Amino acid sequence: MSTRLNNPKGSSAPIIWGGVCLAVLGLAPFLFQTGANSPRIANPDVTGVPRPVEFLGGDWVTVANYGTLFAMVIVVLMCVVAWRRNPGSPLVLMAMASTAIVWQDPIMNWSPYAVYNPQLWHFPEDWFYVSLSPSVEPFIVIGYAMFYFGPYFPAIWLLKRMQAKRPMDAFVWRRPLVSLALLILVIGFICDAILEVTLVRTGLYIYSQVIPWGSLFPGTTFQFPLIWESTFVTFVMIPAGVLCYRDDTGRTVAEKLTQRLRFLQSKPSLATFLLMFGILNISYFMYGTAFGIIRATGIATSVACPYPYPEMKTYDPQGYFEREGQAGPFYGGYWNTWMTAQPEGRPKVNPLVENPSCLPGGE
Repeated sequence: MSTRLNNPKGSSAPIIWGGVCLAVLGLAPFLFQTGANSPRIANPDVTGVPRPVEFLGGDWVTVANYGTLFAMVIVVLMCVVAWRRNPGSPLVLMAMASTAIVWQDPIMNWSPYAVYNPQLWHFPEDWFYVSLSPSVEPFIVIGYAMFYFGPYFPAIWLLKRMQAKRPMDAFVWRRPLVSLALLILVIGFICDAILEVTLVRTGLYIYSQVIPWGSLFPGTTFQFPLIWESTFVTFVMIPAGVLCYRDDTGRTVAEKLTQRLRFLQSKPSLATFLLMFGILNISYFMYGTAFGIIRATGIATSVACPYPYPEMKTYDPQGYFEREGQAGPFYGGYWNTWMTAQPEGRPKVNPLVENPSCLPGGE
């Protein structure tokens, strides 16, 4: 039986939970901090917010903060309306599950060297766990659902159009899940590349270290690990979309898996959500593991020069910035010993390489 048949219409619960979410979102401007405040990351030698590199024009920090807030209000309202019309909606459950995996974000900033602009709204830098982030843990990541679940919608639209134009023995009919996964792979890769290259150009964050091969603009502030990041993010996008595929019985893959596992049969919506949440967590862990391997092998040797946030110490866990002539002070962050395959932590001596790229006139 579909989960939607076990949730009566007209329930006030979606309105109550939606109200709670909106209330929490409304407090965001007052609960979060801005700037580099902790001595752990703040550069005591810099006053104000100087920028040694020119970003795209506009106050993108304000746009990102309030834009995310507005977008999440719209998402919450849409979810409430969708649930009221179709209780137990798998799309709403997936929106919730793909938002809930945000708990892993500090780790997933650490593994690919994602350094956020400290002027964004963020949690206190010294809070337990969120301090794993190389710089700050920002508010804007609450929009995970739009990023990880978004590619499903153009992909399923394209799949339906392709199926409508082809006979029943065509590949898109015989292997609809594989077809959907391939479409999400392509769409997700393109969307991520466009979005992230733009966001890096606006100065919202950088990838402080990348593998030179397969990356755009290596050795500059705007470097972006195209092949790696835009591929690895689809590890989450693909299962998020495939789990929501509905067959000719009207049931989604997630609902059928839940029923097959006989998990929480008296609470099918909760069971479906937990299954989605579990699979997405595993998928997201695969993303972090892939970048963790890159980190541990030390092959992300290209550094973002010049470092664009001088009000903050330079995040340099392996000494590569110092070798390229970037001005200090430096800090290695947390998980910088065994987790980064250097038991003694950040190297204490980092002599300049030939033609250091961060020095004026460096090659």
